[in-house]
Amino acid sequence: MSDIAIKVENLSKVYKLYDKPIDRMKESLSLTKKKYSREHYALNNISFEIKKGETIGIIGTNGSGKSTLLKMITGVLTQSSGNIEVNGKISALLELGAGFNPEYTGLENIYLNGTMMGYTREEMQKRVKPIMEFADIGEFMNQPVKTYSSGMFARLAFAVAINVEPEILIVDEVLSVGDIRFQIKCMDKMKQMMAGGTTVLFVSHETNAIRRFCMKSIWINNGVMKEFGEVNKVADKYLDFLKCGEIDEKYDNVVKENHEIRPFVPGDNIAEIIDFRVLDKFNNEVNDIELDEYIKIDVIYDVYDEKIKKPVLGIAIRSIDDDYVCGLNTLLDKISIPWKYGRNKFQLEYTYGARAIGGKYYFDVALFEETATVPIQYISKIKDITISSDYIAEGRYIIPHAWRKDF
Repeated sequence: MSDIAIKVENLSKVYKLYDKPIDRMKESLSLTKKKYSREHYALNNISFEIKKGETIGIIGTNGSGKSTLLKMITGVLTQSSGNIEVNGKISALLELGAGFNPEYTGLENIYLNGTMMGYTREEMQKRVKPIMEFADIGEFMNQPVKTYSSGMFARLAFAVAINVEPEILIVDEVLSVGDIRFQIKCMDKMKQMMAGGTTVLFVSHETNAIRRFCMKSIWINNGVMKEFGEVNKVADKYLDFLKCGEIDEKYDNVVKENHEIRPFVPGDNIAEIIDFRVLDKFNNEVNDIELDEYIKIDVIYDVYDEKIKKPVLGIAIRSIDDDYVCGLNTLLDKISIPWKYGRNKFQLEYTYGARAIGGKYYFDVALFEETATVPIQYISKIKDITISSDYIAEGRYIIPHAWRKDF
């Protein structure tokens, strides 16, 4: 028996866009098959597999294709190309109340939705009571839903969706509806379903909610799947994208990876940084680290003028959107660096790790005169690094801490 709940292969959805309404008619009547439209890919060649019992978060900006994907999985939309395989009964909250008849009463809509999911009236009769208790809208259950407030409508729609024992639950941006008590009840029910093995696809613009509930995440941008994998890594990349758009992975550095360090050659300037490396505790060069992982930075620099008094070495970490995370220098730490003619080395240790929240960061490095005001050489973005972390805090930096009951 397959353990795959949803399998999507090379899925695309194409719409024809027309500049003028009449162009649609011209194209349909054209004997020469002349095109008056242009193609817009709401989704473009997307493939992934979701195993039974997994909780998958789907993230992306407005218009990225998230809702289009869910509607095709549920059968509301038909794909232009590609295949979708769904193994299990689906309950979907794409838009609250989608599929409800506003002229029917709440009770009649419960039976209507059950029929649409393939349940008999007798099977739904067993589910009516828990749905009514969950919705908790009292006598309004026997009134047409067109008379409901948005809050009551949300209560009924959510109650129906999660109390029909679906094998796959799809939730699209609807968990902020209703009052606080109802939201808590919805969250409790969703957690029970997840623990019970229900496969959940959860769409939200609230990245932290995705981190809290989901094992993995799919990031869609402009109809293209950018990432699919462990939720924190995908969310970190998505947030970096929101900060500064597409990230250029190529830095114009004077220091290149995996190269031979050139021998000392006298220069006309005062000094020059020759190499900058981030190493783990085993002296392996690293590009990806955990937030609390010990790392050290080796800086190699050549000195051509020994007359500089009390030179300063500085190293800074900045986020990909240029937020200044931490800057350290030997002046502030009252440390002297070697400054002899020829090749020199110095090392900085981050004993308890960088402690920054997951994402991409880069290092700046500089040599200064004794006041750390005038740069002898300043290199920005000399090295980029990706910090990974579990969802254990929010913000920019995780401060070492402890919670205490008695104080």
